[in-house]
Amino acid sequence: MIIAAAQFTARPLDVTANVARMAAVVTEAGERGAALVVFPELAVTGYELAAVAADPDRLAVDPDDPRLGPLRDACRAAGVAAVVNCAGRLPAGPTISSFVYGPDGAPLTRYEKQHVTAAEEAAGFVAGTRDGRFTLGGVAFGLAICFDAHFPDLAARAAADGCSVLLASSLYGRGGGAAERMAVFPSLARDNGLYVVLANHVGPAGPYDACGLSAVWGPDGEVLAEGPGDDTALVPARAGVRAPGAVAG
Repeated sequence: MIIAAAQFTARPLDVTANVARMAAVVTEAGERGAALVVFPELAVTGYELAAVAADPDRLAVDPDDPRLGPLRDACRAAGVAAVVNCAGRLPAGPTISSFVYGPDGAPLTRYEKQHVTAAEEAAGFVAGTRDGRFTLGGVAFGLAICFDAHFPDLAARAAADGCSVLLASSLYGRGGGAAERMAVFPSLARDNGLYVVLANHVGPAGPYDACGLSAVWGPDGEVLAEGPGDDTALVPARAGVRAPGAVAG
């Protein structure tokens, strides 16, 4: 199975423009043979914490929101699944959520970020309490959102549940963020025998200058594919079932 990580510069608070860009990426992913594409953290609005939390009625979405229709249509037309990260809602408040759409455009699952940062909590975002899981093409996937990846038990639970791949929608900035990325993700893959996919922003993202470098690591912790640090990109790699000496397609 080919899985692709998408990196681009989101337009702040412009849901329509970002969704159109993401739909085009889904189409491109299908043309390049990918079965699944993963988008960065808060790709639908950009990483604009205060503005999103101040107006969740306008900027938070549900899986069936008409504004996400072009993405669902693109999944259906291309036969590609997508992990779409956005501002969602729980009764307690706004969330940072991943909505997963199948290759028919129908929802497969949703996941709310469990480990919100201090800045996200201060802005009013609330944490989720359930792990994210779904199966596609016989392969089991786990979900993470950025800071989640810094808590090894999340990846360990995914491996214990039989997942082969951990998908992380993230935002890492240049400098320290880029170093964190290399300290965290190869170890997650190697320690848990997982393929790990990182989809990161590139360029301006809220208060950050995102470092790009979206990537896919194999279960041995080695990089299978990596995007540039200074441009938009779709980063595909073949990943799937954990098996000694083999990568299943």
